[in-house]
Amino acid sequence: MSKKKNRNNKQQKKIIPKILRAVNINEMKAHKVKAAIYIIIRVVILAIMVFSIVRGQWENTMTCVMSLGLLMIPTFIEHKMNIDLPNVMEVIMIIFVFAANVMGELGAFYEAIPIWDTILHALNGFICAGVGFGLIDILNRNEKIKMNLSPMFVCLFSFCFSMTAGTVWEFFEFGVDMLLGRDMQKDTIINSINSVLLSGGTNDVTRIKEITETVINGKNLGINGYLDIGLIDTMKDLLVNFVGAVIFNFVGYFYLKDRGKSVNFITNFIPRRINLKESKDN
Repeated sequence: MSKKKNRNNKQQKKIIPKILRAVNINEMKAHKVKAAIYIIIRVVILAIMVFSIVRGQWENTMTCVMSLGLLMIPTFIEHKMNIDLPNVMEVIMIIFVFAANVMGELGAFYEAIPIWDTILHALNGFICAGVGFGLIDILNRNEKIKMNLSPMFVCLFSFCFSMTAGTVWEFFEFGVDMLLGRDMQKDTIINSINSVLLSGGTNDVTRIKEITETVINGKNLGINGYLDIGLIDTMKDLLVNFVGAVIFNFVGYFYLKDRGKSVNFITNFIPRRINLKESKDN
């Protein structure tokens, strides 16, 4: 009887992925919520993609395809890299993709709600800081790798990781705008400009103030100022990414100092290495 039971246990372990095994009721509930969000968002994106194909909206279709691909990243990280993403972090990443691509681009939330882009970039800075923090902390605590990095250095790496991710995304936006003629780097209306180019090569700064309208090729654009094409938007995005990274690492520093005794909530945003021995025991 015991042999049969052991055989069934072994077969069960082969069938059920280690990562998906919940060790208690709370985790099972969390997994159900995560699974429901995954399913709902994917169904919505697939429906939009089918609708876009029928109407011949190929740019919207590609946005949906890219979104579905991005939603696979958390699963890939967990299954292929043996890194456990906290449920809260994974749910936020899923919602982030939907909010940025579907609601932001297809639903025109960026235009309807100007602060929408700012919120997403600040959240991106926070989440990417958590990813970088978790990766370097995994190495720092690995017994096979002789590293003993100070909390300050771990936070510095996390901050640089987040800012690098934000910068690469801005490169992507710039490339799409230049090569595909899009407008991912949104325009900003300004009422004054300072320019050396307009000074006729004297290196003096020409200041033009109180700009109330812009006329191009004899056509009034109908705006109450001048268009800054992308620069202010890019710098604003990097600035709020900076703020998100700083906030995370400010809390992360105290987490490392006492290993979560005072700021344990931050563990909801820190990936960790899956302990395969514990998985087998469970």
